[in-house]
Amino acid sequence: MCQHQPPCPTADSADRESARLVAHHPEQGWSLLCNGVVLFEDTGELLPDGQIIAPHRPLDTSRVMTAA
Repeated sequence: MCQHQPPCPTADSADRESARLVAHHPEQGWSLLCNGVVLFEDTGELLPDGQIIAPHRPLDTSRVMTAA
């Protein structure tokens, strides 16, 4: 699928999110990568085989603001 040199990581690689963008639709909240992975704005992913990767945003509780 990928024609880049060096080739982009495959959809089953741990670094799959570093593949190049093929289509980017921020108004709809998703992007398509060269390896066939669809990335969603909430950090979820849809792999080419239909597998769903749940959103995996870091939870940084040290930045939670409280009312004074």
